[in-house]
Amino acid sequence: MTVLILVDLQNDFMPGGVLPVPDGDAVVPVANSLVKLFDVVVATQDWHPRKHVSFASCHPGTIPGSMIDLAGFRQKLWPDHCVENTLGAELHADLSQNEITRIFRKGSDPSVDSYSAFFDSAHQKSTGLADFLHDHKTDELYFMGLATEYCVKFSVLDAVSLGFAVHVIEDGCCGIDSRVGDVEDAFTAMAAAGVNIISSQEVIRRFLRR
Repeated sequence: MTVLILVDLQNDFMPGGVLPVPDGDAVVPVANSLVKLFDVVVATQDWHPRKHVSFASCHPGTIPGSMIDLAGFRQKLWPDHCVENTLGAELHADLSQNEITRIFRKGSDPSVDSYSAFFDSAHQKSTGLADFLHDHKTDELYFMGLATEYCVKFSVLDAVSLGFAVHVIEDGCCGIDSRVGDVEDAFTAMAAAGVNIISSQEVIRRFLRR
């Protein structure tokens, strides 16, 4: 069984959101062109409480982009984003959501961040996605979404560590690239882990041959 995982296609990560990924909305049509091809489509959402440890507003004297030490981890601080039950946390209105089988939310623990779709940053708590995929006897995972060097990369690397065969749809991802080269480095790291980097057109051709 093949599964498409749509990572964080949420309003706050789109142009006009509080934490916009440049051209992030360009991946929504890519998602819509693919969702009907897969046996199962899963979406993820950042789903933060109003007082979340990753928010700069919770750390007096800091600004978004600051780095702090937090429980043995280096934590980047962000503007308040994807707050639960707000418009910013909702999936983009143009996304074809009827094909989504299940939504997994992450980052809901106020004390720890969670880039990965599978685990929090401390790898102490699971979102339940891995169990869901095993229950569906998943063979291959295809990832796309936002942002390339954060939630996509960490989700993909966890998927590899869990033993899944993983593909990343390159034109279905957009990154922040706050340091020039961050997105390229993310793709390099994923490829080095054994991930197949593929285009959406290659995915379509592959599925039409089946």
